[in-house]
Amino acid sequence: MSKLTLCNFASGSTGNCTYVATETTRILIDAGISAKRIKGHLEEVETTFGDLHGVCVTHEHIDHVSALPQLNGRHQVPLYGNAGTIQAMARKEKYRDLSWKVFTNGQTFEIGDITLQPYSIPHDAFDPVGFIVEAHGVRIGFATDIGLPTRLIRHQLKGCHALVLETNHDRLMLEESARPWSLKQRIAGRQGHLSNEEAADLLREVAGPELQCVYLAHLSQDCNEPSLAESHVRLTLKDMGREDVILHPTFPKKASTMWVGP
Repeated sequence: MSKLTLCNFASGSTGNCTYVATETTRILIDAGISAKRIKGHLEEVETTFGDLHGVCVTHEHIDHVSALPQLNGRHQVPLYGNAGTIQAMARKEKYRDLSWKVFTNGQTFEIGDITLQPYSIPHDAFDPVGFIVEAHGVRIGFATDIGLPTRLIRHQLKGCHALVLETNHDRLMLEESARPWSLKQRIAGRQGHLSNEEAADLLREVAGPELQCVYLAHLSQDCNEPSLAESHVRLTLKDMGREDVILHPTFPKKASTMWVGP
């Protein structure tokens, strides 16, 4: 059986990119770091641009799309996005000539032997999505850049073997930070980002017996600490009797540990 593997290449406000692969299909979820960095991380997993079967885009913010012109224009990597995201990106000249394959929120599509289901999420973008990625009975849930854990999100994330879960900020650190009040409101609002507490509460609702691994993603560099994020989630898992679930940190400047599905 072809294993489903996952490695986060970068996560945070400076760039986001995650590698998902089976033995025959290799994709990226977002490409918000430089093409040079992506090339280096691909080499670490013995892959090249020519091996990629697609980049699936969650939304149009620069920290998720910055490398798309190089990947698509220079290396002919296929791009997948919904109509709203494509329309929003076309407002900037550097993204107007990209070639897209269009998906519709709520409708599954396939890239090789990987099936993806995009689902709507609340974030301050044109039409942002999360993804459920599945291959050979193994499910990975992507839930980042989320302001509010909606009923749809909770429904989609149930039954996953691995989660890439946003733990963006510590509430107290955000409140006491030197950031402008308007930015604090945006981050903590219904179209912003999940706090450590909100992420832990969401995990309590969606973690099933099949869950093996959680990646703690999109941590703020000045309004969070990896130890705080891990502590909130670990205490929740302990309270659930799920201390067997592995927690992996993600980083803005280096790749995470790779997860290999069952």
